[in-house]
Amino acid sequence: MIGRIVGVVAMVVLAALLIWRLDVNGWGSLLWAGSGIATSVIRSPHEARNKQNTIARQDRQGIERVLLIGVMLGGSVIPLVHLLTGVFSFADYDLPWWATALSLLLVIPGLWLFHRSHTDLGRNWSVTTELRDDHTLVASGVYERIRHPMYSAIWLIFLAYPLMIHNWVAGFAVIVAFGAMYVIRVPYEEAMMVDRFGDEYRTYAEETGRLVPPLR
Repeated sequence: MIGRIVGVVAMVVLAALLIWRLDVNGWGSLLWAGSGIATSVIRSPHEARNKQNTIARQDRQGIERVLLIGVMLGGSVIPLVHLLTGVFSFADYDLPWWATALSLLLVIPGLWLFHRSHTDLGRNWSVTTELRDDHTLVASGVYERIRHPMYSAIWLIFLAYPLMIHNWVAGFAVIVAFGAMYVIRVPYEEAMMVDRFGDEYRTYAEETGRLVPPLR
């Protein structure tokens, strides 16, 4: 209960500070904050529920922590510090209002896909690369044609950051950090699935695309 109260107070203070600096950062900063809050709201109940899972296997947890910290720094810390202090103002650039508005064309479908991918995975989802005791291969819903729709959703949201935060450092840091995570993590994540499900996963991989549905 106390943690929730602290979280609400922190969000109110953050919103007040961003509004105070709205003339400096532009209204895209509010879209950035809103997208971050939305992803947290979508993920929180799934994370709380799945803490009860009995884990059968975890892969490369040291690397996982480093990658997750990098995404947190690039997606939250660096943009927030810049928006509140202007520390990276030397790297600012200007975009017209409609370019900022275009970010919604990425964020809105990204948030929907983020929600659906969590819902369709159910108890099989986890923050890090791991398998639970009763892990199942999900090949329905948004996973019917795409193997990693959650990564697709996150790419859509993060690619909107440079349209919302007009700064070469604060806007693009998360793209670099998440790009590193994606390139490093996906191969051993899929290898773990092959170890668990064998030919069933190999067939599934042949019939799906990693981030977008196959053309065939």
